[in-house]
Amino acid sequence: MADVERPNALTVTGAHNGAIMSSCLVEIDESSAVVRLTGVLDAAGAEALRGALLARLLARPGPVVADVTGLRVVDPAGRGVFADVRREVADWPAADLLLCDPAVDGPAHPDAALAGVPAWPTLDGALAAVAATPLAAVLTADLAPAVGAARQARELVTTGCERWGMPTLTDPACIAITEMVNNVVAHARTPMTVRLAPQETTLHLAVRDHSPRQPTFAGISPPNRAGGRGLLLIDTVTRRWGSSAVPDGKVVWCVLHPDDEAL
Repeated sequence: MADVERPNALTVTGAHNGAIMSSCLVEIDESSAVVRLTGVLDAAGAEALRGALLARLLARPGPVVADVTGLRVVDPAGRGVFADVRREVADWPAADLLLCDPAVDGPAHPDAALAGVPAWPTLDGALAAVAATPLAAVLTADLAPAVGAARQARELVTTGCERWGMPTLTDPACIAITEMVNNVVAHARTPMTVRLAPQETTLHLAVRDHSPRQPTFAGISPPNRAGGRGLLLIDTVTRRWGSSAVPDGKVVWCVLHPDDEAL
């Protein structure tokens, strides 16, 4: 529920048999990468916290630092939400989750539930790590679910591939983004956000819409079936792709590699 005392804060709660078991306040610093978490978190509140972190990662390109200095986690299942979120966004364009946790003394976290989540004992240390690897590039566009949306998305992809020196990925990326956007226009019918970013030699694309309906892919469509080949095209031209359930919708993402053959 919204915290009326703090306009950039929300409280996520968990319940068991109707009783509130946890209350975790999520405070968002709009001017930085920091999300401050305070209060008590157990397994029942983990899903709501997951949604809050994913929403912030959607709103702000680049790594987000979850400051858990003031958070008490009462069971491992609650603490595991951070590793789950980081795995979920691993292939999103320009997204990562780091921790500020005074329980650690270096990037390797001693808690098995947090294995793989970079962590620093101070907020200054975590922010220094973010600054040491600044966001190199990202392009984002908000599009309406209308005729012409796919063309606008292709123009964005072409601009990115030219800017980032990825000419061989232009055609397959345009194929992938066309199908991703057209799926929103045809099925979700909601406004969408298109985002793309390079990561070393790979290109990461994502389309976020506001429909909970997840894409389904059952392999090659029978030749006598009309339609249903959009996901097949995405599967063909990308190294991997997937869909993430997020608050108020989903994110469909894909990764393209220059060594893969285009159609």
